[in-house]
Amino acid sequence: MSDTEQQPSKGTPELLRLIERNLFAEREDAAMYRKLAGQESDANRRNLLLRLAESEDEHARRWEHKLLQFGGRIPPPRLNVLSRLRLWLAGNVGTEAAIRRREAGEEQTAEDYRDMERRYGPEAGDVLAEIERDERSHARKLRVLSQAHGPARALSFALGKEHWHRHEHNWLSDAIYGANDGLGAVFGIVSGVAGYSDTGRFVLISGIAGMIASALSMGAGAYLAAKSERELYEAELHREKLEIEQDPEEELEELSLFYQLKGFTEAEAATLVERLRQDPDQFLRTMASEELGMSGEPSRKPGPAAWSAGLSTAAGAIIPVIPFFFLSGMPAVIAAFAVSLLAHFAVGAAKSLFTNRSWIWSGAEMTLVGVLEAVVTYGVGRMAAVYLR
Repeated sequence: MSDTEQQPSKGTPELLRLIERNLFAEREDAAMYRKLAGQESDANRRNLLLRLAESEDEHARRWEHKLLQFGGRIPPPRLNVLSRLRLWLAGNVGTEAAIRRREAGEEQTAEDYRDMERRYGPEAGDVLAEIERDERSHARKLRVLSQAHGPARALSFALGKEHWHRHEHNWLSDAIYGANDGLGAVFGIVSGVAGYSDTGRFVLISGIAGMIASALSMGAGAYLAAKSERELYEAELHREKLEIEQDPEEELEELSLFYQLKGFTEAEAATLVERLRQDPDQFLRTMASEELGMSGEPSRKPGPAAWSAGLSTAAGAIIPVIPFFFLSGMPAVIAAFAVSLLAHFAVGAAKSLFTNRSWIWSGAEMTLVGVLEAVVTYGVGRMAAVYLR
């Protein structure tokens, strides 16, 4: 039964209360979206929030019409104290947090309308079902607003020109950071134990034990991290694939909104989405990138990641220990200090491969860290030798 068809001239008190409650809620939602739009600096996001406000205004007008149809009176367009408090909170918790709260609120509102439709559908007509669909659409739009991220890569994805970025050199970064971790940890152990005792055997045993522990720890950590990353990727991709299969139109709408938030017009976004629709695999990859922030299939494999991190950690950790195989006492400490600082510089310089920093400054920074580490741990060892013996 449409809104324009004949309705009962008088509604039950309970139905009138529900309609009035809906009217107040729609008015508050419209005011909320306008407030959030006023706080938004991005024009595309602001326009989307204003469109949501206009939709809520239309909902409010429909409920006003229903009130008149059922013999009720339209209340004045004033927000109550609680509504004003919620608006104030939205302005002070930050736009992003408020958008996430509104997303959950729209989902709950849609569920409330569905319940009302079951109870009052024959009396209220199709307004409940129609507004419920609108509220779910609002929730999807808000989800897009909260998920939109990063620079625009939409056109490249749509044209199939951009592949997911694969970091083929992750093993190298694992190796460098593993060497850095092993070198730093065992250098500290060697310096501390050397400060406590000048017996080279104690230092040697402590260094080797630290090397093994660090290597195993880094290897296991890299293995679990790579395995978890791949499992998470596969689970998220599977979930996204199911969503596309179950409700492709909803996913198409979401992708169109992502593009509009990046500056494309509705017509341009529709063209891009239609292009992607012809290639299901590309559509899935694009949705994963835009909605989930997934830049591509993880290139790290658990086994190689574990070996790379573990062996590089061991390689870095053995450096401070080497002099104690051949020397003892202070000469061994001085030699360990010298070779460790050289290694710190080399590792720091190697880290510049993954940054825009000068290799000299990066190496010097790591060397300074090594000096501070040696001074602190050696000092702790000397204090322990004085007070704990």
